[in-house]
Amino acid sequence: MRLRAGLRGAAAILALAAIVPARAQLHEHTLDNGMKILVKEDHRAPVVVSMVWYRAGSVDETSGTTGVAHVLEHMMFKGTRALAPGQFSKTIARAGGRSNAFTSRDATAYHQQLHASRLSLVLELEADRMANLVLAEEEFAQEIKVVMEERRLRTEDQPRSLLYESLFAMAYRQHPYRTPIIGWMDDLENMRVEDARAWYRAWYAPNNATLVVVGDVDAREVFEQARRWFGAIPAHGLPERRTPVEPPQRGVRRAVLGAPAELPHLLMGWHVPVVRALEEEWEPFALWILAAALDGSEAARLARTLVRESRVAVSASAGYDAVGRGPGLFVLSAAPAPGRSLDELEAALREQLRAIAEQGLTARELERTKVQAVASEVFQRDSMFAQALEIGRTHNAGLPPDSAGRHLRKLEEVTAAQVQAVARKYLVDDNLTVVTLKPQPLAAGVQ
Repeated sequence: MRLRAGLRGAAAILALAAIVPARAQLHEHTLDNGMKILVKEDHRAPVVVSMVWYRAGSVDETSGTTGVAHVLEHMMFKGTRALAPGQFSKTIARAGGRSNAFTSRDATAYHQQLHASRLSLVLELEADRMANLVLAEEEFAQEIKVVMEERRLRTEDQPRSLLYESLFAMAYRQHPYRTPIIGWMDDLENMRVEDARAWYRAWYAPNNATLVVVGDVDAREVFEQARRWFGAIPAHGLPERRTPVEPPQRGVRRAVLGAPAELPHLLMGWHVPVVRALEEEWEPFALWILAAALDGSEAARLARTLVRESRVAVSASAGYDAVGRGPGLFVLSAAPAPGRSLDELEAALREQLRAIAEQGLTARELERTKVQAVASEVFQRDSMFAQALEIGRTHNAGLPPDSAGRHLRKLEEVTAAQVQAVARKYLVDDNLTVVTLKPQPLAAGVQ
């Protein structure tokens, strides 16, 4: 019975992994000005998702202007020579679509979702603001206040957000991943419109941009529309990227954060590799499976042993992102149960890692984890937006943009010995940063 169950599990993994690459081919084209176009046809509904990715995120910022990538993201909606402030989003809304944007450590992306017949309108608008953005002093003065308030609401008034900010600032001593995407408040307070103009002039060029289109479209028609709207925008030289290399860590780093909160919290982060050469590497995929074994479902180790059995934690999770331009961090996050200390919680988390490093995963646990991890990836990519996001994110990290299906195959190939090996190699004290939240009294009236 166990053998049959194992065969069924392996068949399920292979079937799921076959879904993504089999659904549609990814079409690629590069315009004469260097702009990359990636198109995936998906004809299930008359909808299209368009994303313009600029390979410029907080990792490219310099000291004194942290947050400028995110500030410019806001300013990209504040008008061009042809459009008044706010008119971009209103035009998309009148066409029945939705428009938004995000800034990450690695990139800034602008996206729309609407009826496939209106794709040309989106491309016209995006090309306009790529070449003709107006950065008015008065608009900047208002928007920088919005960004500072966003930082206050989402970070400074959120203890766990402050804790994560502290973790990255402690774990990275030289690499710019140590700075928050939204920027340090002092830099925001002293930012000027010329900082945003300089960022726009430096990085917003077709040869630093990728257009990703997923939906009910014909790839050849998309290439022609892209050539029509973006083809005349001239390329220009990009700044030299001089990203510092993070030196090896040599011993545990610890920090205690005091902030108004009801409950204490614990974060533990280890330096780990990310995917660089897809076909040659296995360690990032073993780490991926390790994170899923710890926190991939209600049957995973952290929820089962720490929350339900020993009740040392009210919550416990594991996080790892295998795709990125910079180095990786494997993070455990947990909150102790009432009456249990942070020391007890850290000891319990360490015990789970020790058990995997010494004993590995059982065959049944590995099989279940693989099926759940692959299923999660496949079902997430069932969304057109998620497909476009994955294509853009992967390409921006320097990986083949059609690597989604190959990621799933690599996960299926991970062995229990490989999971055990990465736990032994990377989840060690020399690699570890620990930050804890020490609750301070809440202000009167705060719940």
